[in-house]
Amino acid sequence: MNDNQQIVHTVKEQLRPPIERIPVFRWLKENLFSSWLNVILTVVSTALIVTVVFGLLKWALGARWEVIPANLKLLLVGTYPVEYLWRVWTTGYMIAFLLGFSGGSHGGLMRRVSTIVASVSVLFAILPFPWGTRGWLVGIAVAAAVGFGLGHLSKGIRWCKRLEIAAWILSFPISLVLLNGVAGILPVIERRTTWGFLLNLIAAVVGIGLSFPIGVLLALGRRSELPALRWVCTAYIEIIRGVPLISLLFMASIMLQLLLPANIRPDLLIRAMMTITAFSAAYMAENVRGGLQAIPRGQYEAASAVGLNKALITILIILPQALRLVIPAIVGQFISLFMDTTLFGFIAILELLNITRSIMGNIEWRGTIFELYVFIGIVFWILCYSMSYISRRMEKTLGVGER
Repeated sequence: MNDNQQIVHTVKEQLRPPIERIPVFRWLKENLFSSWLNVILTVVSTALIVTVVFGLLKWALGARWEVIPANLKLLLVGTYPVEYLWRVWTTGYMIAFLLGFSGGSHGGLMRRVSTIVASVSVLFAILPFPWGTRGWLVGIAVAAAVGFGLGHLSKGIRWCKRLEIAAWILSFPISLVLLNGVAGILPVIERRTTWGFLLNLIAAVVGIGLSFPIGVLLALGRRSELPALRWVCTAYIEIIRGVPLISLLFMASIMLQLLLPANIRPDLLIRAMMTITAFSAAYMAENVRGGLQAIPRGQYEAASAVGLNKALITILIILPQALRLVIPAIVGQFISLFMDTTLFGFIAILELLNITRSIMGNIEWRGTIFELYVFIGIVFWILCYSMSYISRRMEKTLGVGER
């Protein structure tokens, strides 16, 4: 070790923050029992927490949780025909394989996500489901593992990266075709408005996939130097943001079918997806616009100084920085869109929340509404927390707020 390294090592040792280990009883005394008021607050809060926890445990132990496995198929895919459930599982296998492939190829966040998906599928396979369902669940983990192995072997191969991008892009239309069917190739599944939680997922994926690019274009249009384009984008954003989503859904379900000819009138589910996409795009545009306004003027001037035109400045310099700054707001909008899919029940679309009404109509399961709501809450929390976790990992990787 030379002199400079010795000096740096010494400085690092000197700059380490002090570590103070506080005994448990001392910490309790300083934070919970430091005064008479703190003592009273601690005792009352502890009694309240114990009472609530005890009541929840007592209810949970006596609840009729058998309603969930008995109606699991109805909750997840509604009236989707049993003989065509292989399409749903095939779509899941495709997504799990692509997640595993990306995880093995890139590592980092994608590896974490693929590992979590495989672990959760194995965990659910242990639960007391029918053996056929357990086999399908184990297949999800196997697909992710196979994809991970192939992705790890393809590291550094350029054409594999291009193939991966193409596969992710094509997975969206392929999934829709598989789930819905195509006349003359795959039988078309009827009664698409009663697919339970599958409808929430489809509507969220479609809404997120379409509202993001539309929102970016609206944000750029609102800042355009062309007055007509700027006025149109501004009017669209302000009008949509000034109307509740439930009103737009009612208009799409009732008024839109009266205004359009019968031969070009989309069905109810398509109209609902169009509405939630248009609604989310307006809010997305404002999030992106906030990021665009945060970019300093010097970035534009520096890009112009090296000879870039306005289109290249926006695409290569400004927009990436703006999107990086508003990742939390964008993901928050995605989460809000996913939860807004539960409003479909007001226009006779039976997604997860509203499919419980058909279950409650069965006399055998009356009085189990709390069990069903707890299950629905857990499902939505898992997916919303997953999106939030991915957002935090992306922020950490990109250094948002650090540089």
